[in-house]
Amino acid sequence: MTQAQGQTEVKLYTFDEFIEWYPENSEFRYELHDGVIIEMPKPRGKHSNLTGSLSGRLMTTIDKIGKTDIWTIPRESIVKPYRDKSGYEPDIIVLNQETIGTETRWESESVIQNATSVKLIVEVVSTNWQDDYYDKRRDYEAMGIPEYWIVDYAALGGREFIGYPKQPTIFVYELIDEEYVKTTFRDSDVIISPTFPQFNLTAKQIFNLAL
Repeated sequence: MTQAQGQTEVKLYTFDEFIEWYPENSEFRYELHDGVIIEMPKPRGKHSNLTGSLSGRLMTTIDKIGKTDIWTIPRESIVKPYRDKSGYEPDIIVLNQETIGTETRWESESVIQNATSVKLIVEVVSTNWQDDYYDKRRDYEAMGIPEYWIVDYAALGGREFIGYPKQPTIFVYELIDEEYVKTTFRDSDVIISPTFPQFNLTAKQIFNLAL
C-alpha cells in the first residue's frame, strides 16, 4: 500500500451540507473553512470575558444613539461568504433589523448572507489567528461587510501585523470603495469607529475587559 492510499481522505462539505450537519444545541462552535469543518476553540477565561464585556459596551453605545430596537447582537449566527465552502460564526456581530428581512435563512438557520444586514463584525483573536487576519478579512471584504474589528488582546498575530516585540493591537477595517482601509489602535489610542463614533474606549480599556 502506498502512503497516499493509506491516508484517509477528508470529506469536503458545501455550506448547505455544513448547515445540515451542524448539531443542534451543541456546546461547541464550528466553522467551515474551504470545505473542512473545524471545531473552534471554545471561548474561555479572558477571551470569554472580553467578548462578553465588549458586547455589553457595544449594546450600551447602541442604546445611547437610540437604536436599541434596530441594531441587535444575537447570541449565535453563521455568516455565509460568497465562497460556497466556507461559513463563519463571528465572536460579535451587530445586525440591522431594518434590513434583515432580506435574509431568507435567518429565522430557520441563523444564517446571514447579505452585507446590508450587518453593521459590524468583531473577531477576538485566539490560537487560530490566521483565520481572522487572512480568510475572514478577505471574505468579509468581498461580501461588503462595512466594518470589521480584529481584537488581538493577547498579541497572538503574526509579526507583520502586530510588530516585534508583539503588542496587543486592535485593527478597525472600514470598507471604502469596496476595499478595507485599516486603522491600528494600541495602548491609550481611542477607538475610532465609523459605525459607532460615540464608542469612546481606548484599546487598553478594551484589553482590560479580558481581566
